[in-house]
Amino acid sequence: MANTASAKKMVRKIARRTARNKDRRSRMRGLIRKVEEAVATGDATQAHDALRRAQPEIQRAGQKRVVHPRMAARKLSRLARRVAALDRPTS
Repeated sequence: MANTASAKKMVRKIARRTARNKDRRSRMRGLIRKVEEAVATGDATQAHDALRRAQPEIQRAGQKRVVHPRMAARKLSRLARRVAALDRPTS
């Protein structure tokens, strides 16, 4: 239990930050899931649209250190590659 005023304030700040990070992470995961579902159905336009919505959210999560920046870049790269593959004709 926090005793000093500064420690009590830190507890409040950490709680706010945790809630914000949790919300960001949850939103990012939901958007990633939507892209993956669109790719799984094979709908290229829906996948492009979902990726366009997910990209800034994933980048922001990496920038704000909610997730590791390299993890965010890796997720984006892999999602973009899978969405781009929908446009290529299969031979």
